[in-house]
Amino acid sequence: MPKGVPEVVPADGLTTRQRRNQPVLAVHTGPGKGKSTAAFGMALRAWNQGFDVAVFQFVKSAKWKVGEEAAFRTLGTLHEETGAGGAVEWHKMGEGWSWTRKHGTEEDHAAAALAGWQEIARRLAAEQHRFYVLDEFTYPLKWGWVDIDEVVRTLTDRPGNQHVVITGRDAPQALIDAADLVTEMTKVKHPMDAGRKGQRGIEW
Repeated sequence: MPKGVPEVVPADGLTTRQRRNQPVLAVHTGPGKGKSTAAFGMALRAWNQGFDVAVFQFVKSAKWKVGEEAAFRTLGTLHEETGAGGAVEWHKMGEGWSWTRKHGTEEDHAAAALAGWQEIARRLAAEQHRFYVLDEFTYPLKWGWVDIDEVVRTLTDRPGNQHVVITGRDAPQALIDAADLVTEMTKVKHPMDAGRKGQRGIEW
């Protein structure tokens, strides 16, 4: 796509404006670092356009404070006080569902993930937000906690012009097939390979 011009223009009967304004389902997957970071970058653009932004974190602990959360909450407050940008909501779907399962059973975590997805589906049907980040949502799909066929059907049939970005490793093929934009992050080098732990300003 040199200079943003498509190589092929589909014979779909749509105008350039109509085609440009179609909603996007994006998936950021792969073993490399940066999947969520890229999604939050897109959310920043959406906020700047005045879109209502909603973030749903499916894996990181509710106690885990990421820098993006603080920044987006500040942007949400800025919108409320000045009207700049768009509204922001940030939701954490439990007390850590992936790497540190210390609270509750797997059945508890699965039920919480399903409840989180059902809330998102309700919001999509109501066109409650314009831009959604479903952070680490591939894991509940991979583990069978949320039915992939239902997710694909709901996302494909979502009304209006609602953009959705899903992040996480091992995205199911059905989700990849349904998406408009798929990016795979591949690791070339990582500080952890040399025994270095995560650090402020980089990981959080």
